[in-house]
Amino acid sequence: MPRQEVIRKARQDKRAGKSATTQAGEFVKDQINKIRKGKHGARSTKQAIAIGLSEARRAGVDLPPPRKGRVKKATRRSAEYAYEVGQGKRTPKRQPRVARAVEKVLKKEPRSTASRSALSKQGKRAASQRSAASRSATARKASRTKGAKARSTAAKKAARTRARRRS
Repeated sequence: MPRQEVIRKARQDKRAGKSATTQAGEFVKDQINKIRKGKHGARSTKQAIAIGLSEARRAGVDLPPPRKGRVKKATRRSAEYAYEVGQGKRTPKRQPRVARAVEKVLKKEPRSTASRSALSKQGKRAASQRSAASRSATARKASRTKGAKARSTAAKKAARTRARRRS
C-alpha cells in the first residue's frame, strides 16, 4: 500500500502536466527507499521498479500495461489487472495470505538491488535499448514541463558534473 504522501506527489505531477511515467516515478522512488531502509529487498532492480509501477497503476496513475510481445504474458496480465483496479473498472480481490507470503519472500531478497551502482546499470541498460531520437524527444518534453527554477537548478548541476569530469 503506497503512502498518502507518495499519492499526493503523483497527483501534483499530474496537475503540473507531467507524463504518466513521471507520476509513476514517485512510486518507484518510494519502493527504492523502502529497500534501502531495509523494509524488504528485491531479486533485481527491474523487480523493484516493477513493484513501484504496479503500485502506481493500482493508485490510479494512467499508465497503460505494456504492449503485446514486450513482456511475458503473465506480466502483462498482472499489469492489466492493476491498471483496471486503478481506473475503477475492477474491484481488487483482497488476498491477505498471498500478501503475507509475498512480503515474507521479499524480506529474504538482497538490498543491494537499490544501490546507486545497480540503479545506474539498470538506467544505462534501459536507455541503450531506446533510439537516440526517442531519448532526445523525451529530454525536449522534460524541458518543457520542468519550469524555470527547476531548469536553472538542473543546468547548474550539469555544469558542476561536467567540471568534475574534466578534472
